[in-house]
Parts: sequence; C-alpha cells; structure tokens
Amino acid sequence: MMAQGVNPPAAPPAPPPSQDAPKDLPKDLPKDAPKEDANGQPIEDKRIYGVLPNNRMTEASAPFHPITAKQKITIAFKDSFDIPVYPTAGLFAALYQIENQNPSFGQGMAGYAKRFATAYGDQMIGNMMTEGFFPAVLHEDPRYFRLGEGGMRHRTFYALSQIFVTRLDNGHKSFNIEEWGGNATAVAISQAYYPDTRDANDAAQKLLIQCATDAFSNVLKEFWPDVKKKLHKKKDDQH
Repeated sequence: MMAQGVNPPAAPPAPPPSQDAPKDLPKDLPKDAPKEDANGQPIEDKRIYGVLPNNRMTEASAPFHPITAKQKITIAFKDSFDIPVYPTAGLFAALYQIENQNPSFGQGMAGYAKRFATAYGDQMIGNMMTEGFFPAVLHEDPRYFRLGEGGMRHRTFYALSQIFVTRLDNGHKSFNIEEWGGNATAVAISQAYYPDTRDANDAAQKLLIQCATDAFSNVLKEFWPDVKKKLHKKKDDQH
C-alpha cells in the first residue's frame, strides 16, 4: 500500500505590526534639507566661491560635538595640500618677486622658484600648526563656528574676533592659543629658510600678516553661504 503524503505544517501567522513603528515615512527628503555628518554637524561647501578650501566651517547654532585629534589633523592636511593652495602661493611669490623680498634669492625663474617654495611652506606649516598639531595637543577646536544671523557689522566683528577666541573640546571658550601660538611657531620655523628677514621686526610682521589673513578668511566663511544663496536665487530668477 502506498504511503499517504504528509502535508507540510502551516506557516505561522505574521506578527501584528508594531504600534511603535512609524506609519508614514517620507520617501524623499526636501532638496534643500541640510545634510549632516556623523557628528551631527552640517556639511557645507568645501570651497568658498568654488575655489578657496573650506574644510573647517560649521554652524554655531548646531549642537556642539567635539572632533578627534585625527579629524583635526585631517582638516589641516586638506587645507595644506588642496589644489588652490598652489596658485595662492604662486601669487604671493610673484608679489615677493616684484618687491624683491629676500634679495639673496635672486631674480628670474630661479628666484621665483625659491619664493614659490617658501610661500607655500609658510601656508602649509601655518595650517598644520594652527589647525592640526596645536589643537590636537591643547584640546582646542580649529573649526570656524559661523554665526549666520544678525547684522553685517555684528557678524563681521564676530568673524574677525575669532582669531582671539576658540572653543575647547569640552565646548567652553578660551583664548585662541592655536591661532597665535601655531602661527608664531610657523614663523619661527620659517626663519630657517628666509636668509634676509630674520630679525624680530620681520618675525612680528609675518605673524601679524598670517593672523590677519586668517581673520579675513573667517569673514569669507561667515558670509559665503549668504552669497551662495543670492547667486542661486538670481540664477533661478533668470530661468
């Protein structure tokens, strides 16, 4: 006699949907929704006006999250070896060539090459010190915390003042040692490759120029999103 077929057991009933599960999830985020990184910080354009490196700007209104020493070194590395840094060094070298700074470098292509190398060295060492090594050792935050609200005069003053004020990893504010100590160290190192400008007055002038350049960079970071928004609005109106 043939064995009767055995019916497979019935599948268990599906569990009821969880009461805690969201019922309606948006399929697509708005195009203008701000993107955030792993630390909850808004991801901004990495280039100001499409050219200048912008790797260390965040919004002051966003919840504060400290970054690691590795992240600080990474920011400094990106700002030091980004492509636009080289044309900037070239412009400074051309200016120094016209002014015949450090006459022992000479003129012609050989003199320009030396001025280009030293101008780039100034930027690279300054960035690594002020944005990487000093913040990592002193537990300071190298990012620029954009205010993003208020009048133009108030925001400009805020941007300029940030070369004197920084945040610590615990969120508290302190004197900006990374800015002044880092640039002072970079200037001291530069004395080794500037044979004609090694006195105290030249060193003080270089320090002030570097800090003033960083202050101007803060102003660009503060207003770049506003400029970008207006440019996009103008482009949309033309369509």
